Amino acid sequence: MSGRVIVVAGPTASGKTRLGIALARRLGGEIVSADSMQVYRGMDIGTAKATPEERAAAVHHMIDVADPREDYSVSRYVTEASAVCDRLLEEGKTPILVGGTGLYIDSLLAGRAFSGRQEGDETLRRALGEEYDRVGGEAMLEQLRTFDPERAGKLHPGDKRRIVRAIEVFRLTGKTISRHDAETRALPPRYEALRLVLSYADRADLYARIDARVDEMLCAGLFEEVAGLLASGLSPACTAMQAIGYKEAARALEGEISREEAAEQIKQNSRRYAKRQLTWFGRAQDAHWIYWEKAPDPDVALETVSALLST
Repeated sequence: MSGRVIVVAGPTASGKTRLGIALARRLGGEIVSADSMQVYRGMDIGTAKATPEERAAAVHHMIDVADPREDYSVSRYVTEASAVCDRLLEEGKTPILVGGTGLYIDSLLAGRAFSGRQEGDETLRRALGEEYDRVGGEAMLEQLRTFDPERAGKLHPGDKRRIVRAIEVFRLTGKTISRHDAETRALPPRYEALRLVLSYADRADLYARIDARVDEMLCAGLFEEVAGLLASGLSPACTAMQAIGYKEAARALEGEISREEAAEQIKQNSRRYAKRQLTWFGRAQDAHWIYWEKAPDPDVALETVSALLST
């Protein structure tokens, strides 16, 4: 292990940014974002990026590192974020990993290596996607079963992205995703980590905070932000525009639904995403959960962290 990092994870609207900044100031650390959509420039309101004032209070990394036209990947994230963490540790600073993208967090901590071939091949991926559209998900899943029955047994025929990815990796590397994952799990983690997961004692309070945050985003100009992205030539079908908040707003701007319907869909999809995040983070056996009452209380959390760091 090259050093210890502190992880502040949790569902959307759980107070991660506030606690991350408080920890960075208390410990002399810097924040490394672990959010798959905050990497994109120009997508500020809908991704709840730290404000200029918050970024002035603590140094932030891994925000605004990609153009929204790019298809940013977990492998690129691990490469770039690990370089940041390693530099901070060499300087005697504590990396504070803050975000809600569990795959990014777990991959970074594990130190998962992605070779250029494992990174993917856009031409092959596009061809496999077209084949999926032509022959159907069940036929592609049957193809996957011939060389990786373990992964095929975990996928639904409608899961185009994962089916295509599994076949792509095997075509490029000769190694199944199942084997790659097993080899990765056998490796020691790259970083020692103190994992914190934030949530609420009452799930209803979390959902209320999520709804309130969506209302704040709309008041802050979410529709205008999305309109600007579309006007710049960004396709509604690109990866970045599939983020919650953006895809619904784009549909409203294109006249498919009303703005009121879009707002309700954003709230509903955000609550569903929060539930999936809680399920993901619940798998980490070494996580220390902090449950808020009605609102986040960073001061109480700081004392909890201090006690954990002293043990």
